[in-house]
Parts: sequence; structure tokens; C-alpha cells
Amino acid sequence: MITATVRYRLPTHIDYNACLEHFSKIAPDFQGVKGLISKHFIWSESGWAGGVYQWETEADARAFYSGPWLAGIVERYGMTPQIDYFKVFALTDNSRGTVQVLERPLASA
Repeated sequence: MITATVRYRLPTHIDYNACLEHFSKIAPDFQGVKGLISKHFIWSESGWAGGVYQWETEADARAFYSGPWLAGIVERYGMTPQIDYFKVFALTDNSRGTVQVLERPLASA
């Protein structure tokens, strides 16, 4: 599992309400995206917004971010987003009361 954080600075004409309206409108468009487990739409008072994505594989994430999605981000926000990829080792899900270890350390020699 991969977590990707995507951030971009919002232009001054996109305030909290405009960002909320846009994110609410596009959220359903992410259903059925190949390899996407979940997306958190995020906003900060600092003027940054974006998403925290859970992907099945890094290849799925990179394929999505290099497609039409990227052109839309650049057009709407005027910048290439900052994207970081993280390998997920374990997952604690308090809503389900579960802990899942996804990868174990290799045995020391």
C-alpha cells in the first residue's frame, strides 16, 4: 500500500467555500479510479490544499498523476503539485477496531 500526499497553493480567488464546493463536486469522480483505495480532500488556512491518497501500488498512483488529472491541477491552480510517496508499513483503523501490519522487517543476520 502507498500513501501519496498531494499539495498545491490555492490562488487567492479560491477561498474556503470555493474549495469546499469544488471538492464536494468532484469527490464522486474518484470512485472507480484504478488502484485508488481512498482519498482525503484536504484544505489548510495557510492557503494550501490537496489530497491524501491511499493506493494499492505506486505504479497506479504515478499513472493517475501523470494523466489528465495533472493538466487539470495545473490549469486550475497554476502550479505543478508537490507529490510525495510513502510506503505504508502498518495501518491502525480505530473506526473498525483493527490493526493491520502490511510489511514485516527482514530477519537480522
